[in-house]
Amino acid sequence: MKTFNVGDYLLHRLQQSGIRHLFGVPGDYNLQFLDSVIAHPEITWVGCANELNAAYAADGYGRCNGAAALLTTFGVGELSAINGIAGSYAEYVPVIHIVGAPASQAQQQGDCVHHSLGDGDFGHFLRMAQEVSVASAVLTAENAVAEIDRVIAEALEQHRPGYLLLAVDVAASDVVMPNAINVASDQQQQVAAAFADAAERLLAPAQRVALLADFLASRWQLQPQLETLRQLRAIPAATLLMGKGVLNEQQPGYVGTYAAEGSSDHVRQAIEDTDVTLCVGVRFTDTLTAGFTQNLPAERVIDLQPFQAKVAGEVFAPLTMAQALAALMPIYQRHCAHWRLAEGMQCEENEQIDAALISQNAFWQAMQRFLLPGDIILADQGTAAFGAAALRLPVDAQLLVQPLWGSIGYTLPATFGAQTAQPDRRVILIIGDGSAQLTIQELGSMQRDGQQPIIFLLNNDGYTVERAIHGAEQRYNDIAQWNWTALPHAMSVQCAAQSWRVSETAQLEAVMAQLMLNRRLSLVEVVMDKQDLPPLLRKVTAALHQRNSR
Repeated sequence: MKTFNVGDYLLHRLQQSGIRHLFGVPGDYNLQFLDSVIAHPEITWVGCANELNAAYAADGYGRCNGAAALLTTFGVGELSAINGIAGSYAEYVPVIHIVGAPASQAQQQGDCVHHSLGDGDFGHFLRMAQEVSVASAVLTAENAVAEIDRVIAEALEQHRPGYLLLAVDVAASDVVMPNAINVASDQQQQVAAAFADAAERLLAPAQRVALLADFLASRWQLQPQLETLRQLRAIPAATLLMGKGVLNEQQPGYVGTYAAEGSSDHVRQAIEDTDVTLCVGVRFTDTLTAGFTQNLPAERVIDLQPFQAKVAGEVFAPLTMAQALAALMPIYQRHCAHWRLAEGMQCEENEQIDAALISQNAFWQAMQRFLLPGDIILADQGTAAFGAAALRLPVDAQLLVQPLWGSIGYTLPATFGAQTAQPDRRVILIIGDGSAQLTIQELGSMQRDGQQPIIFLLNNDGYTVERAIHGAEQRYNDIAQWNWTALPHAMSVQCAAQSWRVSETAQLEAVMAQLMLNRRLSLVEVVMDKQDLPPLLRKVTAALHQRNSR
């Protein structure tokens, strides 16, 4: 057994979990631990402009890497980051949040130290963090090994954040490394067999079967299993917006993005007019279903969730989605030849494009042509995310959105995190002007690290989504007017970025053609009418207005 200090042991466990970067902001309670980070041969420190942005960046990294880590200082730092951590909790991203804390003796004595509330209680922020963490621990020299292992293992299993409070003296304490983490996995054969029997009773007589997949299937990395299942029969298949990319949208059978009453008639009928709809990792939220307008009665649904499954309302647990999909494979093979084939994805009627005006419709048509296989696309909550719902993603493309937590500005630092995780892939950010004003500082971090994302900034003069819900002309939906194309140069003394401002469709298409020719950090300000909405967003905002007005 090898002796480590606690800080080194924690870094070793992060590395074993596949984490290669640590995002955060330095503070005096984490500086000595940061020396260990800098000295580590496999983990790279990634400083961010502020803790909220660092949490968003870690989330974006985790969605592309499988897990992430964040370092903040006690109190002021961790509270700045907690909004981002809450988004990771809501949308199932395992982020290990390490908080550098005052020395153990200072905490025990209740000293009135900086970054505390001055009342001698050092548990305030831990209690706050526990609401958005699946596991937490206050590390000591005696418990550090066991608690680090427990919190990391729980976060990875549950795909949610874990919280570790690391006092400055504890980080330097020596520990002995045990054997590798070993999380036992019970195959639950009896539960799987009972689930398979129930599923077969429902599927055997069926003629119309459809597949609806969502983001939890992506978090648990079930893309290969779903593609194999779909190869057996090209039944109608769709995703919700948050799950776009979990299905190969170029594979036969894909019909589009399902949004309940917000869907096209073709998509809605393909998913709802069935004998059985198989839901894999689906979570219905108000914004993704036009106000919970889905029509999928339980008696016609096989619902697979991370740790249980339901067949016509009957619960089978514990059972993972992977185990359930494996149990369904032979049932598919026996019966799928009788199931209706999908009619394929229908193209929406495209309006006549006015070359002198960039409408939402014109922008998304141009974006569809611009996308390439393997792209990572991030679309901020609002017009960007709901416009992206209509895209048909190329092979191996990935869409990152945050419609459940819905914290505007999330995607700009998340782009920084995604590009850090996948430096060789093309990363495209689509964000509104209102959202970008919250987190634009990370544009400097991208340039510092030599990143080359492509940023389409939709300038529609304020909070267009809020205008559509309420207060179309109220000044609370207005924002300050910025010189967006000058920002890359303002945020780097050695700026290699390129930027444009376009207001005509022909200009947009010309810039997109130029972007295909070289790889540089690029910012394209796209000027749009402030009242223009993608069709899906128009339906969703009408539903939200009705719900909020009750």
